[in-house]
Amino acid sequence: MPQRPRNHAIAVAIPKPRTAPGTLVILAALVALAVALASLAPRAHAFSLFGGPKEVKAKNGVVQLALADVSDGKAHFYSYKTGGKDVQFFVIKSKDGQIRSALNACDVCYREKKGYTQDGDFMICTNCGQRFHSNKIMEVKGGCNPSPLARTLDAKTVTIREADLKAGVSYF
Repeated sequence: MPQRPRNHAIAVAIPKPRTAPGTLVILAALVALAVALASLAPRAHAFSLFGGPKEVKAKNGVVQLALADVSDGKAHFYSYKTGGKDVQFFVIKSKDGQIRSALNACDVCYREKKGYTQDGDFMICTNCGQRFHSNKIMEVKGGCNPSPLARTLDAKTVTIREADLKAGVSYF
């Protein structure tokens, strides 16, 4: 039986990729960005990679949110359009079991339009870095505390008056 020479090379055809020359570099950069954003996962942000806060509309003078949607301990961010501006707010169930709501702004840093992020039981001013325990939202006012937003509750719904949202337009 004849033996193949040991130095004989075998040719293999490797197909050329069907992507434009810079596509793989861009894809690698996007993957790196996604990994970096994932490292921020413990914090809830007012704005996500896929858009901003959820837009809500008033009906019969009120905005209603399902209580079940905001009862997980995470800050849920919303936007209400009025007077050509987006009034942003968040609703959170604090550690003490209370549903709390506030404008996504404060008396001090509102001009920067950066709002808050969540870190566990704390809301953090994205502009100055001050931390506010979620149990104090709606109880402590002024300074860099989240500006309280009145709400009412029933067994299934969080209700915020349209007039209260309109009153907050100067923050935005």
